[in-house]
Amino acid sequence: MQICKTIMQVVILYAIYLIGNGIQQVLHLSIPGSVIGMILLFILLSANVIKVAWIKEGAGFFVRNLTFFFIPATVGILDYAHLFAGKGSLLIVIVLVSTVLVIAGSGLVGQWFVKRRGIDHD
Repeated sequence: MQICKTIMQVVILYAIYLIGNGIQQVLHLSIPGSVIGMILLFILLSANVIKVAWIKEGAGFFVRNLTFFFIPATVGILDYAHLFAGKGSLLIVIVLVSTVLVIAGSGLVGQWFVKRRGIDHD
């Protein structure tokens, strides 16, 4: 029964993703449909149209298996190996530095939210 519940929650999340893609295509926006779907999900959660309990296990499934979603992107990089010839080392440095900046920024924002809510995990 838990599997059916998780599958239904994944279907809800996938439907929101598809709606985001649909909005992007209909309005010819330069923002990716997946980002529009995330914004839509945030709005629906904030407005209590969708309850967290309705998607909690499905979202947890995605988070637990997140590394599997990067495998196609990583393998896809092999198709563009010619881009790494010549100035490829510079591209690798840029990717690594930007990744560190994103991780640090996310950590700082997370800490800011924790302090703002007065939550102490120490």
